[in-house]
Amino acid sequence: MECRENCGACCIAPSINTGFYGMPEGKPAGVPCVHLDEAFSCKLFNRPERPPVCSGFAAELSICGSSQEQALAIISELELITLTNM
Repeated sequence: MECRENCGACCIAPSINTGFYGMPEGKPAGVPCVHLDEAFSCKLFNRPERPPVCSGFAAELSICGSSQEQALAIISELELITLTNM
């Protein structure tokens, strides 16, 4: 699956617990990454500053659903499940 244009759910919904370029304290869940542009695209895509967790993500229907709204809901739910299983 290719990333959906104007989505960016993977750059909004999940938390990133380690600091990275531009966000030294990490990124809280539900907060857009500072590298997400107006078109909901990553400004660090294919750049070495991109966090490994982001580089390792691959779009797939079970995570991204069929819309930005579905992707935000699915990823947010997975974030909650991850937090409660720690």
